[in-house]
Amino acid sequence: MAYSTTSWRLLVCSLSLCLLPLVASQLTHPSEVEALNSIAKHWDLGKWSFSVDPCTINSPWSFPNNPGIGCDCSSFGNSTCHVTHMKIYALDISGTIPMALFNLTELMDLNLAQNILNGSIPPQFGQLSKMRYLSLGINNFTGPVPAELGNLTSLISLSFSSNNLSGPLPKELGNLTPLEQLYIDSSGMSGNIPKELVNLKALRILWASDNLFTGNLPEFFGTLTNLENLRLEGTSLNGPIPTNFAALTKLTDLRLGGPMLGKSSLSFVKNLRSLSILSLRNCQISGELPVQLGDFPNLLYLDLSFNKLTGQIPSSFQNLKSLEILYLGNNNLSGPFSSQIMPPKLMALDLSFNQLWGTYLSNDIQSGLVVNLVGTRVDVNTLYDRKTSDVFRCLQEGYSCSDKVPTYKSFSVNCGGPEQTSATGIVYSDDSETLGSASFYTSTEQVWSVSNTGIFISNPNGPKFIASTDSQIMGTLESELYKTARISQSSLRYYGTSLINGKYYVELHFAEIVMDDSVSWKGLGRRIFDVYIQGERVLKDFDIKAEAKGAYRAIVKTFDANVTNNVLEIHFFWAGKGTCCIPFQGTYGPLVSAMRIYQQGSTSASFSSRNDKRRRGVLLGLVLGGAGGLLIASSIVYLWRKKDENRHFKVHTDSPRKV
Repeated sequence: MAYSTTSWRLLVCSLSLCLLPLVASQLTHPSEVEALNSIAKHWDLGKWSFSVDPCTINSPWSFPNNPGIGCDCSSFGNSTCHVTHMKIYALDISGTIPMALFNLTELMDLNLAQNILNGSIPPQFGQLSKMRYLSLGINNFTGPVPAELGNLTSLISLSFSSNNLSGPLPKELGNLTPLEQLYIDSSGMSGNIPKELVNLKALRILWASDNLFTGNLPEFFGTLTNLENLRLEGTSLNGPIPTNFAALTKLTDLRLGGPMLGKSSLSFVKNLRSLSILSLRNCQISGELPVQLGDFPNLLYLDLSFNKLTGQIPSSFQNLKSLEILYLGNNNLSGPFSSQIMPPKLMALDLSFNQLWGTYLSNDIQSGLVVNLVGTRVDVNTLYDRKTSDVFRCLQEGYSCSDKVPTYKSFSVNCGGPEQTSATGIVYSDDSETLGSASFYTSTEQVWSVSNTGIFISNPNGPKFIASTDSQIMGTLESELYKTARISQSSLRYYGTSLINGKYYVELHFAEIVMDDSVSWKGLGRRIFDVYIQGERVLKDFDIKAEAKGAYRAIVKTFDANVTNNVLEIHFFWAGKGTCCIPFQGTYGPLVSAMRIYQQGSTSASFSSRNDKRRRGVLLGLVLGGAGGLLIASSIVYLWRKKDENRHFKVHTDSPRKV
């Protein structure tokens, strides 16, 4: 019976490349023991102490422990064990890769991700010909990607994402014909995507966003018909999107984002019925929405915003039984708004800034749905009071705000936080209301409004839109002002909707409070976004942490703005750049801590909107002083009560405009 059991174990280990030895007498190859000891010393791995054989059963370093090694003791003669797996993951290991690593010639699986390794990626990796899984992502590697990686023709998965590499992708990667997963996002790659990658017919997952790729979006991608997940956002690739992408019928997740030069159409998506996530944001797509989209049974998330789509929304969209998020804002869609386009499970709908008309009837819309109709001609009077409707009209093209709302010379906002008074007496208004995935809020006095579009699909912390910290903020005397911030996955806008026309200063306050700058892999994140004021881009590829020279450090950017229609627009826009997943999935997009807007040359420049109102109240009291004390007293009481009523109220809309 004992012999039979041993034979069974040998068979299992042989088939699965067993990671542990079967008998204590089996020994790790001496050269590999020496290599492991050298690696442990180089990286100061205190848990690795190989006074006993490294492949000992149930040792503290046995795979899948971390750090850990796995051994194959069944595939080699003379009872010899070889190290086939190594895991040194998210341990903040620093330094370069030791040459001793390449003496482990039987390595099949090497995971060095989420550390702070530096230096170049050694070309000696090309010697590890049995490697099947190689993960070098989220580190500090620099220099080019070695062409020798093309020698690893058994590779199934390769990752060097989130590094500081440079230069083009080596064409030799086209030799990796068994490759199924390639993660190169935020790696620093540039130049054209080599045509040799056409050979990667087995590829299922390709993440290549946030790189400096140039040239045209490769047509040969359309021949990689096993692709299931393709992400290519935030590059400098040109369009159009090749029509042969129609052959990628196995895609479940497609995310392309520009801006891409060259007009594209949606004709290629008609047969991609396996999609659950489709994001073609800011891709210069024109033409009409395909009726066939309404037949996609698994579609959960559809974002076609910031394009040039025309025509009506197809009635077939009501057949999207699984759809939860629909973003069609910032296009040229026209026609009537109808509840018939509302899929039954829809949670968020953005139709902002389209040529839509009609009446929004809340009774026809399912409970819990948030809808953004700002910038359309849809009548929202059935939803909101007249003052709120006036704010909406101010944000429509062709309308004037001059006689719709009061006028002010300044306002200040504590983005994402409660009312805060600075040391110089500036009152930063409360902005702590919870914004959703298609939401709009306006202040009590209708001085300013804020809108958000976007949702973090993969964020393990859920759909959060406010960041906060208890850490002290450096570089400012107003630390509390920076301990909260608005964040957005896509588009965050603030509007001043009741300003006196003229020239203004716009102060934007930032501090990175989500990504840290510790000596850790968690400090390697890069948040990059653009800022527009009155439609003009004033900050491109803005990185708060880099500008402030560290996380939890305040930085203020000041700009000029001209207000001609009583409206000021400040737009924080994510263009697909920056790391996506440090310190966790869904960590990217715009972040702003506070803002202060005041008219140039105004004596009230140091006051918030509330202070501005108080000053006008005092001035009015002086003018009316001769009318008698009773009138003054009653006026003061009236103004005081008006000041505190209503606070902030929720408007289920958002208002992104075209970039």
